[in-house]
Amino acid sequence: MRRPASEGRPRRLAAGLRLATYPGAVAHLGLVTIVVSDYDPAIRFFVDALGFELVEDSPAVTNDGRPKRWVVVRPRGGMTGLLLARADGAEQVATVGKQTAGRVGFFLHVEDFDAEYERMTSSGVRFAREPRSEPYGQVAVFVDIAGNKWDLIGPAPHG
Repeated sequence: MRRPASEGRPRRLAAGLRLATYPGAVAHLGLVTIVVSDYDPAIRFFVDALGFELVEDSPAVTNDGRPKRWVVVRPRGGMTGLLLARADGAEQVATVGKQTAGRVGFFLHVEDFDAEYERMTSSGVRFAREPRSEPYGQVAVFVDIAGNKWDLIGPAPHG
């Protein structure tokens, strides 16, 4: 069976961006792992300070049979969740807060930037860079409980 010429080729998007298409593929990114020092403080940070929902907190076991937990949080209404994985062993402990080598590695988009910035600040979230305006909207860099950098991104202010 011959495929249409456009099948499997990137589609054109706005501003010259391209999106790869794959015949019959339907996918989304389900989870991203963040290595943390301990479960409960990480849950409190993501749920209380960032406003995420706790999706799952279940007992589990490591590959060698030791107890651990399967902890998933995600932004309210979001599809992609974060698997909060407690560091296990020296190599994993060394990665806590350094998963993206000091770069911003996570991007939290919000509809009301000013309200979320104020709420997060009053909840004790540490911002490494103050809010600024960029062509794509407002942005400020914050640090999660593990030490990873995130962009808080909202629409450009009206006016």
